[in-house]
Parts: sequence; structure tokens; C-alpha cells
Amino acid sequence: MAVGLIAPEVLHPVPGIRLAATAAGIRYAGRDDLVLIDAGPEATIAALYTTNAFRAAPVVVAAEHQARGHARWLLINAGNANAGTGEPGLAAARASCEAVAGLTGTVADAVLPFSTGVIGEPLPVEWIVAALPVLYAGLAPNTWMQAGRAIMTTDTVLKGCSRRVSLSQGEVTLTGIAKGSGMIHPDMATMLAFIGTDLAIDAAELEGLLRVANRDSFNAITVDGDTSTNDAVVVMASGASGAGLATPADREAFLAALAAVCLELAQAIVRDGEGATKFVTVEVTGAREREEAALVAETVALSPLVKTALFASDPNWGRILAAVGRAGVPDLAIERVAIHVNDVEIVRDGGRAPAYAEADGQRAFGADEIHVRIDLGRGPAGARKYTCDFSHEYVRINAEYRS
Repeated sequence: MAVGLIAPEVLHPVPGIRLAATAAGIRYAGRDDLVLIDAGPEATIAALYTTNAFRAAPVVVAAEHQARGHARWLLINAGNANAGTGEPGLAAARASCEAVAGLTGTVADAVLPFSTGVIGEPLPVEWIVAALPVLYAGLAPNTWMQAGRAIMTTDTVLKGCSRRVSLSQGEVTLTGIAKGSGMIHPDMATMLAFIGTDLAIDAAELEGLLRVANRDSFNAITVDGDTSTNDAVVVMASGASGAGLATPADREAFLAALAAVCLELAQAIVRDGEGATKFVTVEVTGAREREEAALVAETVALSPLVKTALFASDPNWGRILAAVGRAGVPDLAIERVAIHVNDVEIVRDGGRAPAYAEADGQRAFGADEIHVRIDLGRGPAGARKYTCDFSHEYVRINAEYRS
């Protein structure tokens, strides 16, 4: 059951961008599992991909095609990751792109393929090719919700959000969808995110903005510590509004909106973490530099002992203390460390807070939304990570995933 997460009631169309979804029968009977997106003839596209050494075939091909600067079309399938498939997997990804190119009258380099699902199974290219005419005929600007549902795997809730932002040359729209529930960890996570905007911007500047927005959103989440083979986050800018980033204020306003969309989608992935019953923010302050704060936050967020204590609503705060201590902060003065869980002070001056009571700890650990605040007392920097608890259901879902 997703924690504090409901599907959006509406997602705004983005001028210049069209989408379609259909059932290709790749893995799921009776539900859409294939998406085609047209970003527009003047589109610029920025993307970030997984750093896993076993990059899936579609990630390899998408990165190659994007680098050539002609990208316009996105082809996304659920149910089959086309990962761990070697040369046949690369050939399948390229064949899918060639099929889209033939249908749309463009070149294969203009198509970016994305896949999510089971690793190690051959991609049924013939089913994808057979479904493409239906997809192409169904392209429309108001089908973000259908596309968002089609890319789901173990997700239980559609993840999407929209923003509008006023710039000096006019208003622009941002709409994004994402999928992800397990195998989630920074650099990146099993997640795919696709964000569209009608901003007029070149690809290099768009990628720079995406990298900034990504740092504290998709690269700040973890469900289980496993970085997937297939992750990607993509921003498509159709340019249809004619509005660009003409002033520093424009850039700041658009970046804030993009960061907000990325963060909402990223948090939605954690809230829908496989088997999750708690949404957890780990915030570290008082670090000498941001990287130090992020290291401590990630160590706590990754700890199976912390995550199982949270699931049990057990105020075993020593597990948090131990995780901070093993994070590898050099010369950590433990007598300066303070820890709060929600409104309850757990640790002060490196030991149990004088006013701490077990009943207060029980109440804090029992909440559905938990904010762990750790002050290292050694500097001005901070960072946040977002995670969830580990439940019996997480084990069941992953034990049965291939069944």
C-alpha cells in the first residue's frame, strides 16, 4: 500500500508533445505495456542514464542515439527489461528503433528506446513492431495518464505531476510521469521518468538544468540499495511555446519548477516502494560539506536494521546511532551529534537525550511519515535522502517477481 500517495486526477497536456499507449502483450495480459512519445519536430532532449556497468541494451542504444542530436521519438515498453541479453538484446533494441523510423519517416537515430521489467529475457520485437501502427495512429496530447499507467511494473499507483510557470516571454508547462517501486538506489534507481515541457531551449542547457534538478530528487532516493540496469530520466522540450530563458529570473523560475516535478516524482517512487508502510526523510545538517552530509544520510537510509525497526514501529534508535557512526566521517566528534525522529529528541551530546521517554519514541517510530534529523555539529552543510521501511511484503514481492 503506497504511503500517502494517490494518483493524479489530471495531467496537463504539453503543447507540441503527443503520446499513445497500447497493449502489445509483452508480459501483461489485458493491459497497456507499450508507449510511443513524439516530442515534436523542433524538440531538444536531455537524459541521464544508469551508471550500472551492466547497462541494459535500450540504455546503450538510447545514449548512442541521443548523442547524435536527432532525437524526437521515445519508445517505452514494460514487462521486459531487455537487460543481460547481450548482442541479441542490442539488435532487438535497434530493430525497434528502425521500425519506429520506418513508420514515422525519420531515421533510427531519432528514436530513443526504453525498457523495464524482467532481466535476462529476450525482447519480443515482433510484438512491438505489430503494435506500432496502433500507437502511431493514437498519438494525442492528452494521453499522459494512459502512458503513465502503461509503464508501471510492480508500481501500485500511477505517478505523475504537472506545473505551469510564468516566464518573461510567456507561460510554459511541465508534465512528468515516472515508474519505479523496487530496485531503487541513486545513480540511478529501477525507475524511468519522462518529463515534457514546451520551453524553447537548447539541449546542452537543458541537460545542465536536469543535472541540477536530478541531484536532490532521483539521485536522493533509495528503496533497497540496488541500482538498476535500466534507469533513465528524460526531459523533452518541444519549444512550442516560443518562450525561452531570456533572463536569470527565467532560468531560476524554470529550474525551480523542474526541480519540483523531479522531486515529486522521485518521492512518489519511494512512497510506492515495494511493500512500503512508511515514508522516511533522512536529513543531515551540521556537516563540513554536502558530500559528507549525503554520505551519512545514505548510510542511515540504506541500513536494513534501521528500515526493519521502522517497519516494526520499534524505537530502537541505537540502530540510527550506529549507522551514523559507521558512515565514515573522519574525526567525528560524537559529543556534538544530535538526532531527532519527528518531534522527539532521541540523542543529544552523543548519547540519549535527557528528556527522552520510550513512549515518545514509540509514537515517533509509529508514524506513517518519519523525518529523521541528524545534526553532526561540525559545519554548515546538509543533505537529504528519501527512503521507506522494509516489510515482509517486500520480500514476498521480490521472491515471487519471476513466478
